[in-house]
Amino acid sequence: MQLHAQVIKQGNQENPLALSKLFTFSSLSISGSVTYARSIFDSLHNPNSYFSNTLLRAYAKSPDPNQALLFFIQLLHQHHHHPDRFTYPFLLQSCSHLHAACQGKQLHASIYKARLQEDRFIQNSLIHMYSTCGELNSAMLVFDQMPERDVVSWTSIIDGCVDSGYSTEALRLFERMEDTGVAPNDATAVSVLRACADVGAMSVGQKVHQIINQCELDSKPNVVTALIDMYSKCGCIDTARRLFDELVEKDVFAWTAMISGFASHGQSKDAIELFRQMQELNIRTDDRTITAVLSACRNAGWVSEGWEFFNSMEKNYKIQPKIQHYGCMVDLFSRAGHLNEAEELIKRMPIEPDAILWRTLIWACKIHGDIHRGERLMKQHLLKLDSIDCGSYVLLGNMYASAGKWHEKARVRGLMTQRRIEKSPGRSKIEVNGTIHEFVAGDSGHPEAERIYGKWDEIAEKLRLDGYQPKLSEVLLDIEDSDKASQLQHHSEKLAVAFGLISTNPESKILVVKNLRSCEDCHSAMKFVSKIFQREIIIRDRVRFHHFKNGACSCGDYW
Repeated sequence: MQLHAQVIKQGNQENPLALSKLFTFSSLSISGSVTYARSIFDSLHNPNSYFSNTLLRAYAKSPDPNQALLFFIQLLHQHHHHPDRFTYPFLLQSCSHLHAACQGKQLHASIYKARLQEDRFIQNSLIHMYSTCGELNSAMLVFDQMPERDVVSWTSIIDGCVDSGYSTEALRLFERMEDTGVAPNDATAVSVLRACADVGAMSVGQKVHQIINQCELDSKPNVVTALIDMYSKCGCIDTARRLFDELVEKDVFAWTAMISGFASHGQSKDAIELFRQMQELNIRTDDRTITAVLSACRNAGWVSEGWEFFNSMEKNYKIQPKIQHYGCMVDLFSRAGHLNEAEELIKRMPIEPDAILWRTLIWACKIHGDIHRGERLMKQHLLKLDSIDCGSYVLLGNMYASAGKWHEKARVRGLMTQRRIEKSPGRSKIEVNGTIHEFVAGDSGHPEAERIYGKWDEIAEKLRLDGYQPKLSEVLLDIEDSDKASQLQHHSEKLAVAFGLISTNPESKILVVKNLRSCEDCHSAMKFVSKIFQREIIIRDRVRFHHFKNGACSCGDYW
């Protein structure tokens, strides 16, 4: 401000050259002030494009990116502003932060009018904007129409696929990127490793690891953290730990990835020990770290330890509990049978509870046989929150089945039919020779379908001879017991495991990634399969890992 006063005293307040660095500092420096920069801009008689674009950039990265769009409209009306190739990326960045797809599309039209649609910087910004706003098809259209793509183009689109739940497509895009000879940067590596972690693509992840070493990206902490996360989520927790130990500069993200990996594999003691080390080294703890710690307590059934960590969040770490922290505690109380404590915690929450919290408690009511409480909570809370969500109805039906109330279960099924509510299919993925194979319950579209079903028939007969009894209560349909047993045999993870048995060598582990929590019947069946076929089977469900070996599961039947 003193320098600005000197500029004014010298009569240079209208000289863009004299004001440019002062203006840039005010706009973009962490010690500056966007408001002060705007006052400088407004004092100029005829500001050039550098000043307007710099202020747009400042607004775009500010806590209120909507100001960039409002400022742009004012520019068009008041200053006869002509947008250039530097203008639109900042505006599109604002739309990304705001998830404002409608405004982004209007800007896209304006880009065509300005004949700037061939500019690669703008095209990359469009891909990022559409991906962030959930408009992946539009992002793909922009990407496919690009005559030339750089590493940023590929990384925008790959990251967008992962964020939108299309990780398999992201891996295909990475293969195309390799074929074109474009070398990945650290952001690309992180995005591809996220895709590998999502679908359990271990061999692809190992290949990416080799590329990372070749491109000398293995010294970057964000890349190593992504590798730790990938190996953890692909079932190789020992490799993840080795990479963590070799990392010299460990930030909070690396510590959290490792703690979370231990927690998901049921190695809760290792997770808590690592957290203690992190505290001793005065590494800043964030809310994700606490989520990982509470998950470790949840998966081990450590009620008192989890409650102690939860209660110390604000005092020791200055972290306000969020919905995910309450979710861990409700799940911990519920699984341990402390249903009163779980219900009271939900009622005392300063945050509005969502359907997942109520479902967690009601599921525990089913497991612990408190059907009366489960019915009451379902009617009072869950069905009001989720009147058309299939998960609530399936949970209610299964709860009635576990209590032998078949008439009530049939009524729930009738309600689902009447309201046209379909059960979300279970999906399981398995990687074989670098290719991801996905199965749904009753899937017959796989090229090897005949062999897969034949193999499971063989497995089912061996299971029956070994004493396996199907859990018929897991079937929601009101059909004969023989038909229920048949339907259970064709759950998605069973088909994936059957495919793994016929497609891999007898010494290799079988890793299956599924989108739902493992049902009791599949969990029971996998224990028998691991013993009969002497194969280690790893199932990663929505909650945690299950390592099946010699007829036992690493979770100790506590999940």
